[in-house]
Amino acid sequence: MTDAAKPRGELTLRTLAMPGDANPAGDIFGGWVMAQMDLASGIRAAERAKGRVVTAAVKEMAFELPVKIGDTLSVYTDIDRVGRTSITLCVEAWAHRARYAKMEKVTAGTFIMVALDEEGKPKQVPKE
Repeated sequence: MTDAAKPRGELTLRTLAMPGDANPAGDIFGGWVMAQMDLASGIRAAERAKGRVVTAAVKEMAFELPVKIGDTLSVYTDIDRVGRTSITLCVEAWAHRARYAKMEKVTAGTFIMVALDEEGKPKQVPKE
């Protein structure tokens, strides 16, 4: 990782890409990467909302590089906007290439989470 290429946001989730998550060529399925990003979004948004959240939308996501078996996937989250009931996060996934001792951004996306009350209805996100 160079000084110019640094993750944006807070490290929220780290996990290891395993053979069961890969296609026959050894590339990790994009859906698995997206699921890790969704988990990280949920963690960060639930902390901010002080309660339950759900994914409302995923926007502007593009896969730049593959994740390989054995890579450590690190997911960074940055809260871009807090609305009345929603939280918009910029989410980046970075692969630590253990075999090459480098870290590369593999994808990024915008995740919109909605805070819910006990009945599953949207609730207002508390002020900090």
